[in-house]
Amino acid sequence: MSTAILTGPPVAGSPLEADLRTLGFDVRTANDPAAAAELINAVPAQERIAVVDPRFVGHLHALRLALTDPRFPAAAVPGALTAQPAARAALARAVGRIPVGAGTAHLTDVLTDTLTESLDRDEAGLHRVELGSLVATVALTPAQREDAREAVAAVDDEAVRLRTAVKSRDGFFTTYAISPYSRYLARWCARRGLTPNQVTTASLLTALIAAGCAATGTRGGFVAAGFLLLFSFVLDCTDGQLARYSLQYSTMGAWLDATFDRAKEYAYYAGLALGAARGGDDVWALALGAMVLMTCRHVVDFSFNEANHDATANTSPTAALSGKLDSVGWTVWVRRMIVLPIGERWAMIAVLTALTTPRIVFYALLIGCALAACYTTAGRVLRSLTRRARRTDRAAQALADLADSGPLAELIARGARGRGRTGSFLAPVMAFLSAAVLLVWVLAEDDPTSWLTVGVAFCSALLAGAAVSRPLKGALDWLVPPFFRAGEYVTILVLAARADVPGALPAAYGLVAAVAYHHYDTVYRIRGGTGAPPRWLVRATGGHEGRILVITVLAAALSPSGFTIALTALAVALALLVLIESIRFWVSSQAPAVHDEGEPA
Repeated sequence: MSTAILTGPPVAGSPLEADLRTLGFDVRTANDPAAAAELINAVPAQERIAVVDPRFVGHLHALRLALTDPRFPAAAVPGALTAQPAARAALARAVGRIPVGAGTAHLTDVLTDTLTESLDRDEAGLHRVELGSLVATVALTPAQREDAREAVAAVDDEAVRLRTAVKSRDGFFTTYAISPYSRYLARWCARRGLTPNQVTTASLLTALIAAGCAATGTRGGFVAAGFLLLFSFVLDCTDGQLARYSLQYSTMGAWLDATFDRAKEYAYYAGLALGAARGGDDVWALALGAMVLMTCRHVVDFSFNEANHDATANTSPTAALSGKLDSVGWTVWVRRMIVLPIGERWAMIAVLTALTTPRIVFYALLIGCALAACYTTAGRVLRSLTRRARRTDRAAQALADLADSGPLAELIARGARGRGRTGSFLAPVMAFLSAAVLLVWVLAEDDPTSWLTVGVAFCSALLAGAAVSRPLKGALDWLVPPFFRAGEYVTILVLAARADVPGALPAAYGLVAAVAYHHYDTVYRIRGGTGAPPRWLVRATGGHEGRILVITVLAAALSPSGFTIALTALAVALALLVLIESIRFWVSSQAPAVHDEGEPA
């Protein structure tokens, strides 16, 4: 329930009360600040409360943006403001500070403006809505009211609402092939009471059906899979547009949107691999390689962004050049397409699935994503080396959380603490060596399923512990988590491939999927401002170095068929552990409502 308090001179014939009720507010009136304060205190603390000037003239969508957006503790436009429970105390203080008596007319004439300024000074998390072409004003005279009404009539707020439902920055394919009509699908869903989470779930189910069609291994199944994958992407765009159109933002929605994207893509890879196997072509190694490459690429994105999220003196000649290129229209689209964002990637996968074979799909995907990863990573390395950024403790902690170090690396880090210098290149060099030593061994050795591999894995863990022994504040320290991910995922892939028994690679695929989910979940918790998963969960999963040791021990101790069974059991155990904790957290999370706009990759 929400309550709107009208305080100020009444205006006959104004549609304001009807508009507020349309937005779900119980409308009450107060003649002066004292009466407003009394009403504010009378409304239950867990309810949203709005204060609106009766002389407000503006678009309904301007009121909707100011009064119903759940992402901000407080929000305001001229003539209207709202406070959620987190900002209710600040609003009560603001009303209580308004003096009464002679000489206070300038404070009480437009009470909403006075309260807005007070909330701003009080640092109550006030959000001032950017109106663009929308109108929101307090008309003090009949002439001003008439002018304001003409300004409102000149702008179609429904057209503005539809336009702003689409991301301001998106990929070429999404912008020109999906959004021109998906926004109308979002409005259709809104008018029928559908929620973004329901559309997100529909997108997941559609993608899973597409994966099932691909798993048939028939040409008809592949064609149907391609069409369904594209439709799943249309729904994937629609859920975000519906959230923006109807302001139905939520923490759960952001989590579902982000994690379901990965679940859809990786389930589809598995469907392609199963379909290829029905035709006698084993492409599980390619499917797992595609999942590893995509996950490592995303970890590069996440780590770089977290390292520079709140860095100070964060300037770079490379970044300045990038900004100049973005001012030239055609270069913007070329650069967005080069990174093969989700729209272009899914369109490529869908078309190639319908027209070619799963092997060709994976070859194209691996080549395209590898080139995109080289382009983006090289640019970020150049930016990091040329910018003079000072990274914060928060950024260092985020990188440490993304590193996913377990008990063994923690123990080694404590022993190595005090050596090396924070801000040097020691951390990324140690992380690179940690991954490189292990990968060179398992790739070059004729039989990596030996006890010698366990010794190399232990040496890798020593280097990993040294990498995280100091705060990760160096220019290239954001490379530490990607190096760890590559070392772990590729080791699992190679050991499963070298086992050379049926089922080993599918089992490895399931294990990497479970671990990758844990890593994505860590990212979205950090982005939501709730911090990383609890340390008990990280320790229970072993950390990246612990899992590598366990897997190398299993490979050395068991037969190939026994190793496959062990990988399957480990995948199931890890999946259950991280999924149950993740679902428990997100269902009960009190994180602020958000909707992750995401990166084009």
